[in-house]
Amino acid sequence: MESNLFGERESAGISPIAPWIGGKRNLAKRLVKLISAVDHDLYAEAFVGMAGVFLRRRYAPKAEVINDYSGDVANLFRILQRHYPQFLDCLKFQVTSRSEFERLSRTDPTTLTDLERAARFLYLQRTAFGGKVTGQTFGVSNEREGRFNLTTLAPMLEQVHERLAGVVIENLSYQDFIPRYDRPGALIYCDPPYFGCEEDYGKGLFDRADFERLADLMRAAEGKVILSINDVPEIRAVFDGFATKPVRVTYTISEAPPTEVGELIITNFEHPLLNEKAGL
Repeated sequence: MESNLFGERESAGISPIAPWIGGKRNLAKRLVKLISAVDHDLYAEAFVGMAGVFLRRRYAPKAEVINDYSGDVANLFRILQRHYPQFLDCLKFQVTSRSEFERLSRTDPTTLTDLERAARFLYLQRTAFGGKVTGQTFGVSNEREGRFNLTTLAPMLEQVHERLAGVVIENLSYQDFIPRYDRPGALIYCDPPYFGCEEDYGKGLFDRADFERLADLMRAAEGKVILSINDVPEIRAVFDGFATKPVRVTYTISEAPPTEVGELIITNFEHPLLNEKAGL
């Protein structure tokens, strides 16, 4: 297996297995480039979601940790890592239908086994409109096949199963996760909820005061931290003093015309690719 200049293991970049609001699809290529250019022996993600950045990386250090405060997210990745064949059996006869979407939406996940809970979560994420996590509605398109098709999904699940080998999967708040894995040689990537969208992932999970707490953790970190967030004056004020790179990202939602928005990449160290002359 080949390695890059930092001695990392080569990993085939792969796509996430389900949509996720704020999933970084449009910014992932640039973030992966930034991450790959940093020497690190531990890679950690504090808000992994559907792992849109983690899975697209092509090199991996020996130690990798992914984390999400959502129990559904952590459970899905643990099931894929440890019980992949049994998970496929749970999905075998699933079809895309509004009635099944509504039935699973009404089902209390705490009444299910871990396998059933993972299957429910994956089904809802793949069939919900826009990758929403809360307030989900059934997604319909006249231009594509049903959103839950195991013949196309199974190869993707197998890739993720293989990629998760050796990865530590946590279910912690970012306030517990970052200090636990922060150390010299660590690279921590943070993709928190956007400012103004704090409750998009559930009530009480993240609020406005958490941006200040996150900034404090970045200031105190011994390792390197990369954070991506929407570009608004409030965020610029909170993270004043950090190395900051504004970038433009184009989003397309349904049949609406493409929209260009501003985002920020913020680091607690001077990244060579984030200076004004470097292209990103």
